[in-house]
Order: sequence, then C-alpha cells, then structure tokens
Amino acid sequence: MIVAIEGGVSIWAAESFGATLLDCTVGDMLDVQAVRFPAHEAIVFPEFGVRWNYAELRARVDRLALGLIGLGIAAGERVAVLAPNVPEWLLLDYALAKIGAVLVTVNTGYRQHELAYLLRQGRVAVLFMVAGYRGTDYRTIVRAAQETGLPELRHVVEIGSAAFDEMQHGEGTGLAARQAAVRPRDVVQIQYTSGTTGAPKGVMLTHRGTLNNARLMGDRAGFDDTSRLLAVMPLFHTAGCVCNALGMLVQGGAFVGMTAFDASAALALLGTERITVVNAVPTMYLRLLAEPGVADGAHRAASTLRTAFTGGTTIPPSMLVALRDAFGAEPMVIMGMTEASPLITQTRPEDGFERNSTSAGVPLPFTAIKIVENGVPVPLGEAGELCIQGYGVTPGYFDMPERTAEAIDAEGWLHSGDLATLAADGTLRIVGRTKDMVIRGGENLYPAEIENLLMLHPAVEQVQVVGVPDPDFGEEAFAFVMLRPGASADAASLREFARASFSRHKVPRYIELVDDFPQTASGKVKKFELRELARARMAS
Repeated sequence: MIVAIEGGVSIWAAESFGATLLDCTVGDMLDVQAVRFPAHEAIVFPEFGVRWNYAELRARVDRLALGLIGLGIAAGERVAVLAPNVPEWLLLDYALAKIGAVLVTVNTGYRQHELAYLLRQGRVAVLFMVAGYRGTDYRTIVRAAQETGLPELRHVVEIGSAAFDEMQHGEGTGLAARQAAVRPRDVVQIQYTSGTTGAPKGVMLTHRGTLNNARLMGDRAGFDDTSRLLAVMPLFHTAGCVCNALGMLVQGGAFVGMTAFDASAALALLGTERITVVNAVPTMYLRLLAEPGVADGAHRAASTLRTAFTGGTTIPPSMLVALRDAFGAEPMVIMGMTEASPLITQTRPEDGFERNSTSAGVPLPFTAIKIVENGVPVPLGEAGELCIQGYGVTPGYFDMPERTAEAIDAEGWLHSGDLATLAADGTLRIVGRTKDMVIRGGENLYPAEIENLLMLHPAVEQVQVVGVPDPDFGEEAFAFVMLRPGASADAASLREFARASFSRHKVPRYIELVDDFPQTASGKVKKFELRELARARMAS
C-alpha cells in the first residue's frame, strides 16, 4: 500500500522511507570520506594518468583552496569554470566549496555572447578556463566577451598555466576558518538553464540540497564504497557534478572520468576499470550497444556493470533490455530538473525490470509531488503539470526575483513545466512539456506517448515528436524518426504501425526519416530546433 497517496488525487506526500537528511557541506563531506576511506580510489582519469585516493584528493583540494584564498576569492563570490571533464574541474569544485565561494558552471558549447551574458548576469569575479576544446579557441571567445564590458571580472586563469600550477601549491593557515564558516544551506553552485525561452536563468543550488540528493539517489540504487562509476556526462551539468561526482563522494566510491564520450573508449573502460555503474543519455547507450560484439553478448561474462541509469522523457524499453542482455546491467530510470538539485523520482531495484523500464519511478525520500491543472490536483492517472516541494528545491534564480516567483509559488511548490501522470502505485510517467503538448482539434496529444509507441517498431532507434500548425485542426503531430543501423522502413509503414495501436487522432500526420538529431553539449535533443525545422518543411 502506498501511504503517500490519499483520496484518489495526484498528490504524493513526502515520505522518509526510513532515511534521514544530512546537515553537511561538500567540503566537510570530503574530509569525512578522506578519514573513512583514505586508500579508496576517489578520482580516476586514465587518459591523464590520474588515480587519486581520498586522502590524496583531500590534500590536493586543500592546497588549491589555500591558493584560491591567496588569489583573493571571498566567501559568496562567484567563480566560473569553463572546461570539459578534466581532473582540475573537480579540484576547483571541491576547493571552492571549502572556502564558501560559488561555482558557476559554464557549458562547453558556449560562444562569445552566451559567455558574456553568463559572466555579466552572474557577476562573476574569477574565470577558470582551458585554452580550447573540440576546435573552439576559448582564449579568443573570452577576450571577445571581455570587450563587451565585465567590470566585476577581476581574474582569468588558464588551467594548465604556470599561474594555475602555482595556485595548486597554496600555503597558509586560513582554510580552517573559511571552511568552518560555510553553512549547509549556503549556495554552492549556480547552473544556467538552456534558455530556450527567454534569457537563461542562473539556478542556485545549495550544499544541503545537492549532497542529500546525491546520497538518497545512491542509497536507493544500492551504491556503496565499492561502486565505480563511469562518468561520461559533462560536469557542468547536474548529472555530472551532482549525480556522478557527489554520488560517488557520499558513498566513498570511485569517479572514473572521460573528457568526452567515445563509445569504443567507454567499452574498454568498462572492463579495465571494473565499472559497476554508468550514467548516460539514451543516445550514448545506443552508440555503446552498436560497438562490435556488444549485441552478441561477447562482454557479458566479464562484465562488472550492475546499474545503467538514464533519464529523459523518451527512453526506449528495448534499449534497457539490450543493456541487460549485453552487460547484465539493471536499469535505473530517473527524472529530474536542475531546479530540484536535480533528481525528483527514481526507480527502485525491488520493483522489477518491467515496471522500472516503463516509468520514471517514485519520488525520492523527503520529496513531495503533485500533478495539477490550473492549480488544482488532477485525479490519479490524468495528465497535468508536475510540481515539486522539498529540501532540493532551489532557493531561486540568481538576481531574478520575478522569475523565481513565477517558478516557485508561495507554498514552496516548484512548477516544472513537465506534463506527467501519477499512478496509484506511486510511479511517475512524463508525457511531455506543457509547451510541447500538441492540441489537435481540441484533443491533447502528448509527444512522449507517441514517441514511446513508435520506438516499439523493430526498425526504429529514436523518435522525436513536435507540433506544427494545421489550418483544419489547429495543430498536427510531426515525427522525426531515426532508424537502427541497417534497418529499413518508410513513413507509410511507420504510420500504419502507429494506426494498429493508436486512435486515429494520435497517429502523426507527418513523419520524416533523419540520420541524427540536434543536441546540446549534455546530449539532450534540441526540440525547439526540430520544431523550427518541421515548420520550415511545412512552409516549403
């Protein structure tokens, strides 16, 4: 019996599930783990020859923290990091947390105007950066951003420079006092939203929110100090710096990093590093499964992989089956958003493969959710906007009180913009975004529902559905379909497949086969670009 649901309406009251909340800072947690597990591997980057245990990680972080104090970084000041997944990113992450500064994460795909906006709106005092990445010269971009006028930016420090190397050997006695002054509810990071609608917003995240989210996620998944996580998600995203980095820190496990995802290299690391956990988006898993020998089960016998976790509105159940068959990995499906620190719901191992491969799980401990329409909770099983309340909800958007008030109501409910349903057994399913919903002739069509159905076709690898204007029905569904390598199908056969399972109004009127989808640096599909492409197709 799910006691958190009462009265047949879509409200889940926060449950503890027997857990307790940490009242701790990130810096203090590192110190605790360095004492508990000094010899356990903490940070591993094989491509850089880095293999630090917890004792060494703490020593390196403390020296860098003293170097940051020497640079004049004050508590509460905002410090941006523009770099891919490299060991120094994590050193800066933990060192800034220790001295009470705020890390502002920077998307590695940013260009001059985006970076200038972040540095100005975030009132950033110091920027740490690499020289370049994937053919992009960050030095040129930063200089161009500075020319726009950034009066609060005092220092730009290049990772790998002599100045940064010297900073990593900081000395002095000021760290203990700085660290003792940091409080669990202080802001530890600011992460900027993608800004697909309006200007990007800086989401403030706290020590308490991120640490507890990482710990409760790991506890539910069964992670422990023997866990070894292959980290392929970017550190500038909460999936990388919270779920992956803090997820291993709070358990005493090992974070095994890659600068960028490469399927062949990832497959090799699964074996050489005895990986037990992978966190990746579906696109990455599909590329991994396409590697020679994987689909045939050649790696299953030697695999140490226990958990494959992923999130998003469209997760092919067939992909989760393939991961289990290829590596013996059980699925862990998550649903989250940056503003929630980030995870809201997560599947549970005891609920079984079938249930876990078709839902986003149940709320994490100490997290309340409700599904509403026009502010009123809807009956169980009906779609509405997902709202969240609990320890993980952001204190707000940096220097944007109006936008904060729009997202978080007076009772502390965060309005997600996600369309979801809540079942009687407590499982959450995401059916789309409020702005993604297609209204055809007065009928609500949920893109995720159509995507999930079309992905049951044996030739289909991925699907993205958007709405396009229609003179007769107001809107129609337009499906972009990517086929599996070597498979064949056409729009007519896919439409016929949909008709066999869907009522007529849910069958996409338009279907286009594509080779890939436009993606963000974190692997999310840019649906707004697909929507623009679909409308361009209609106009041509």
